[in-house]
Amino acid sequence: MHISPNSVVSLSYTLTLDNGAIADQTSDENPFVFIHGLGQTLAAFDENLANLKAGDHFNFTIDAANGYGTPHPDRIINIARSIFDGDDVPSDMLTVGNFVPMQDQEGNPMEGLIVEIDDEKVRMDFNHPLAGQSLHFTGNIIEVRAASQEEIDHGHVHGPGGHHH
Repeated sequence: MHISPNSVVSLSYTLTLDNGAIADQTSDENPFVFIHGLGQTLAAFDENLANLKAGDHFNFTIDAANGYGTPHPDRIINIARSIFDGDDVPSDMLTVGNFVPMQDQEGNPMEGLIVEIDDEKVRMDFNHPLAGQSLHFTGNIIEVRAASQEEIDHGHVHGPGGHHH
């Protein structure tokens, strides 16, 4: 079976950046499993895998514009240091380089990188950590099968490598 919309795809891959650093990696023993075409991956990732089948090897690059975009200066903001005061805030949270879970005004979860701290403010970067990076994927297709209607309705894979109810 070839990869097409509503296919359950199991694959192993290595994701490297332009500098050669490995940003993510899966294995045949612990594969990445998803439903193709449901928006669970970057659109360019799905496009590059379309029509491949079990046993096929892949090697492709997704440029920043089609990956996580380019960094936006307006996503780097100052937050009052006082919001990090309180007994429920871990003492080691406020460290440059830490990713901190936050919420926007509507309560949506987001993660920010602490880039600077002073007595008044914490400067945080809410750009995706891979914004501005080209993404180089190499890997192998392990298995391709049709998604069940229940998997499509639920929006995720059931069984091995997927969600268990």
